[in-house]
Amino acid sequence: MTTPDPDGPLAEQLLRLTRRVHRIQKRHLEEHALGITPAQSRLLRTLAHFGEPPRMADLAQSLEVVPRAVTTLVDGLETNGKVRRVPDPANRRVTRIELTDDGRMALRELHGARRSAAEEILAPLTAEQRTVLGDLLDTLVGTVPARGHRC
Repeated sequence: MTTPDPDGPLAEQLLRLTRRVHRIQKRHLEEHALGITPAQSRLLRTLAHFGEPPRMADLAQSLEVVPRAVTTLVDGLETNGKVRRVPDPANRRVTRIELTDDGRMALRELHGARRSAAEEILAPLTAEQRTVLGDLLDTLVGTVPARGHRC
């Protein structure tokens, strides 16, 4: 006899919410007509957090993907003018990836698309429910919330 999984329905709800968030974000990206996939969006956001242009290996590590996946993403973003490959000044065998002005502008638009997607998802919640959800999510992701940092 198997024991019922008390967290099964909750896990399924989380998975459904994750899929919904992804679908809504993808739709908002398409509405902004940036020609950027969710994976490319994630790479741009990650790239923006580096103090100096990172190596492809640094991006792969931050994104927790294989380097080949980063190469494919960078190729697409470079073709669209969002990033460029630049030589490392200290080691000519190393290539670094930097945002272009168009890439920075796309990041601003992506931020707006992500914010719109979040607002759409959170719309049915009251302010109190949003606070509770925020606290629960902070617990689940293991972060301490910044004051006043809620959608």
